[in-house]
Amino acid sequence: MIKVDDVRKEYHAGQTVVHALKGVSLEVQAGEFLSIAGPSGSGKTTLLNLIGCLDKATSGQISIDGQSVGDKDKRELAYLRREKLGFVFQTFNLIPVLSAFENVSFALSLLGVDGQELGERTNAILREVGLGGMERRLPGQLSGGQQQRVAIARALVKGPSIVLADEPTANLDSGTGQEILELMAELNRRHGTTFIFSTHDRMVMDFARRLVLLHDGLITEDRAVRATGGKA
Repeated sequence: MIKVDDVRKEYHAGQTVVHALKGVSLEVQAGEFLSIAGPSGSGKTTLLNLIGCLDKATSGQISIDGQSVGDKDKRELAYLRREKLGFVFQTFNLIPVLSAFENVSFALSLLGVDGQELGERTNAILREVGLGGMERRLPGQLSGGQQQRVAIARALVKGPSIVLADEPTANLDSGTGQEILELMAELNRRHGTTFIFSTHDRMVMDFARRLVLLHDGLITEDRAVRATGGKA
């Protein structure tokens, strides 16, 4: 599903060149539940952003479902993100003046879905993430965990094949973080959606079924793991 081939990413900070990724190669199959982990500055968020078509590699190739993303223009990349990718951010990124229903349904409206289908799909995914009865609440009327559930619903409502989650537990207490990870693991099993996390949180690593470790822009380890569900 995803192929990353000898990808390098450089940033320029004044006269300094920052080598964020130094030749990363990775393949991800459909339905995986994978964590990209490492300390701050390891390149994990950079790699996630490149896979998510939010940034372009300096060199190397990335393909999604056999389509090279490096050859696409901004409009084509936007279409690819809209059709195939869902995003969950550590800061939730909800629109504060829109209700939970409106935040989620907005993703569908961008695909041209409207009317009865829009309402049915939005309400169904909100129920699935445990927010039935909270559809009309604004983000400020929801707890952090509930806001992250809205963000997950927004990512999933359009039926993406891949969900990318950048530090999804960073702004949550450990108990709420575990609930969110359990929810995403269940959604992964139920829908077969591929989940890729960037994280330095041990609990997220413990939920993963595959762990890719990055350090100084290089993969230092890539292995299948037996998920422990956040338990030692």
